[in-house]
Amino acid sequence: MKRALDSKEREINYLRNQLNSLDKHHHVPGLPTIYIITPTYTRLVQKAELTRLATVFKSVPNIHWIVVEDAQVKSPLVTKFLRSTGLNTTHLLSVTPPEVKLKEQDPNWLKPRGVLQRNTGLSWLRANLNADYHHGVVYFADDDNTYSTELFHEMRHTKVVSVWPVGLVGKLRYEAPILTNGKVTDWHTLWYRRERKFAMDMAGFAVNLRLILENSLAKFDITAKRGFQETGLLQSLGVTLSDLEPKAKMCTEVLVWHTRTEPAVIKNEDKMPANGYEQSDPNVEV
Repeated sequence: MKRALDSKEREINYLRNQLNSLDKHHHVPGLPTIYIITPTYTRLVQKAELTRLATVFKSVPNIHWIVVEDAQVKSPLVTKFLRSTGLNTTHLLSVTPPEVKLKEQDPNWLKPRGVLQRNTGLSWLRANLNADYHHGVVYFADDDNTYSTELFHEMRHTKVVSVWPVGLVGKLRYEAPILTNGKVTDWHTLWYRRERKFAMDMAGFAVNLRLILENSLAKFDITAKRGFQETGLLQSLGVTLSDLEPKAKMCTEVLVWHTRTEPAVIKNEDKMPANGYEQSDPNVEV
């Protein structure tokens, strides 16, 4: 009886330690790490966007979140926010030159966004990780998308490149790989379908970490035309269609959405004094 109780107590202590490890460090021994690279820039909805992502990431073990600001110096908002999440994070900087930077009034498709920031994240991985000791997957998660926790479980054990559908993108209900006998052979999309070898959204694939580390010159091309960022990276990694691993119930389930938050409008701030009220306190972080 005592032996059985001791065995049960050891089991309880083991589970408790695992939970404490997950709560405190978001780390489970032996589980591959998901390295998430997120470009971000200062705007009114930035903290709201990052909060949505962090809320999801906190539910996923073994996440290393690499946030790359498009800025000259690290902003207090992002610095403090990342520290508050309790997640394993790395905070980097990479400035987009003015001539290729999207202006506020420009349509979002006019110029590539986040290119140099993603490349900075890739450079950090190569400078700090070793393919013999570090195992995992690399995913490019923009801060204006919406992610299901299930997506990260799907990509966790990617061998080369895993793929899945993305919802609300390309002015379609979804874009997705098309499968024949379980292999990717085509793409459900409208934009440059025939010209793009990998006609999918940035949120629609993950890459095995070793492939990134062993191909030191592979990166995104800021001069690539619209819709060709993904194809450019995967081709520079030497990936072929036969390498693609369909996930999310053989690419029939949407687990990530290209939602995009509507830009914040604060024109009523200027009307407050005229109506006898004070304007919002600029020291209140939004």
